Amino acid sequence: MLGVCTPDMHFVYVLPGWKGFVADGWILRDAISRRHGLKVPHGCYYLIDAGYTNCEVFLVSFKGQIYHLNE
Repeated sequence: MLGVCTPDMHFVYVLPGWKGFVADGWILRDAISRRHGLKVPHGCYYLIDAGYTNCEVFLVSFKGQIYHLNE
């Protein structure tokens, strides 16, 4: 499953249906290539986890960096 949400935690896209162990990039590629699939607004980008690859509109977080501190 792939879920995309806004900064205020509202889902704007969900792609269910992938079963088992599948590479994250395959799911993202499928979401982008669908006729009514995932669209990134012009001038915007999505932050994604390290399971994906950097590209023009998707930015990967640094590997090994802890972003969710309890401070």
